Amino acid sequence: HDLTPTDTPFMSAIMKGSCSNTYHGWQTDALAAASGTNAVIEGDNPANDAITPTVRLGNYTQLSDKVIQVSSTQRAAKNAGRGDELSYPLKKSSKELKRDMETSLTGNYASAAGAAGTARTLAGFEAWIQTNDSRGSGGSNTAFSGGIQAAATDGTQRTFAEGLLKDVLQLCWENGGDPSMVLVGAFNKKQMSAFAGIADQTRDTGNKRATIIGAADVYVSDFGQVDIVASRFSRTRSALVVDPAMWKLCYYQPFSTTDLAKTGHADRKMLAVEYTLEACNEKGSGVVADLTTS
Repeated sequence: HDLTPTDTPFMSAIMKGSCSNTYHGWQTDALAAASGTNAVIEGDNPANDAITPTVRLGNYTQLSDKVIQVSSTQRAAKNAGRGDELSYPLKKSSKELKRDMETSLTGNYASAAGAAGTARTLAGFEAWIQTNDSRGSGGSNTAFSGGIQAAATDGTQRTFAEGLLKDVLQLCWENGGDPSMVLVGAFNKKQMSAFAGIADQTRDTGNKRATIIGAADVYVSDFGQVDIVASRFSRTRSALVVDPAMWKLCYYQPFSTTDLAKTGHADRKMLAVEYTLEACNEKGSGVVADLTTS
């Protein structure tokens, strides 16, 4: 019986896609600002309006694997509670890879092209957020430049206050976003339960005693309702305000199992996946960063 958690809320919520190269590119666009003075003279010959070009972004794919080696003696044994000794660690490795992916996808990791002796890496959610952020003293975001998205700079940690979340939700709304979930670690999940904007604290049970709900699962703000989701693999010092429709997990090489060369009296298998994160438009999401965790 394995109690290790395997839930991956971010990876499960966002869209899925594919990519055709180790550098995956996409484009973002926006409408011109609304104008209340768009009035023209009847019969006029108007000038051309300025056309704003789209913005091209990109992220590198990241190759991850797990390699299992089991001796022929172990495979021949009748093991308690399971069959083939090679199949069991292979199943475990699949869950471990998904946990690794969730950590990479949500984290504050920079993208890198890789080189001889250096692996390619993808930029995670926190690194992409540049518009709708609330950071502690000294914290800052980093603009996409030269095909690379650098990591954000961490600032001084501070207590997670409701006003910080409200400010980020307002920024998301003003920029056209519609976030529906907030990912937080265990400590700041409890902090959110004390916010004034959480749903009713009691549940109507008819003539029976009311059930007191001591946890916030839904936060109702001036700019819409968001689900509060406890995340085990995103950074505990950050609250990720996510619009799942604006993020995509793109596979370059989907999950595959490969038999490796036999080594003496042992059998080897490799489970691998290559993927990246597409920030379709980071303006739809946000982050409340640099939060205390105890």
